[in-house]
Amino acid sequence: MTIWFYLIYLVFLAAILALLEIQIEGGNGWAKNLPTWRIKDTWLNKISGRVELTGYHTFLSLFILAFLHLPFVFFGNWDWLLELRILGSFLLITATEDFLWFVFNPHFSLARFFQRDVPWHKFWIGPFPMFYYTNLIIGSLLIYLSYH
Repeated sequence: MTIWFYLIYLVFLAAILALLEIQIEGGNGWAKNLPTWRIKDTWLNKISGRVELTGYHTFLSLFILAFLHLPFVFFGNWDWLLELRILGSFLLITATEDFLWFVFNPHFSLARFFQRDVPWHKFWIGPFPMFYYTNLIIGSLLIYLSYH
């Protein structure tokens, strides 16, 4: 499988996940109206760059990570290269999914994709939340290393 096909597939997965999250959250990002626990004003918030952590997003992230590790369950041959690819994939999927949530969401839209309208992303660099840059750079590097 070429790296380009793999990256296109990750975007496809991120799009499906974004559409699912739109069905769950509607126009209220970061699980605003969901019955979930929330953690605010802790060191976890500072390192994650989030105003708050939610149970919904914590368990969704754990599910994605567990799902991406299925090859280890089926084939049992754990190795560093596949682990790098899985972790890189997770980072790319989470950043891409988050952006596609705004692109596809008829209740929110890209027209409101500004720091003032998206309070759940705490730190921004230019037009995007900081975690987009970190996830895309680190995720791409991990996937690149897994192929070489």
